[in-house]
Amino acid sequence: MRTATIVTKAQFHDLDPMNVVWHGNHVRFLEQARTELMETLGYSFREMQASGYLWPIVDLRIKYLRPIRFGREFAVDATLVEYENRLRVEYRIRDRQTDEVLAKATTIQVAVKADTGELCMEIPGAVVEMLRPKP
Repeated sequence: MRTATIVTKAQFHDLDPMNVVWHGNHVRFLEQARTELMETLGYSFREMQASGYLWPIVDLRIKYLRPIRFGREFAVDATLVEYENRLRVEYRIRDRQTDEVLAKATTIQVAVKADTGELCMEIPGAVVEMLRPKP
């Protein structure tokens, strides 16, 4: 499994009327961590576009465990756990001071041929080779 981590801080514009990070902003944090993960794997959005495949997210699940409060630093870990039939990434949002897990999430992406819109039932071989851990 391969993991990338981003670190950020809860800003005023992230908050809801209860002064905690609004639940919808978590998706933005996941996206930032997933982008970092794919870049470290050598398959950034530019490489995805150049490969001729689109990668829509078809499933997103978030379990909110604890609120993220204003001014708190937190880390978002994104781990690629599946890449042969689909891309499945698991996430952990952790408080930087206490290391407490604040939220857990999973996204699933599938490959779609850009030119035809055809859903691929497995990840293209060249992509699998790129994502496979090197010995």
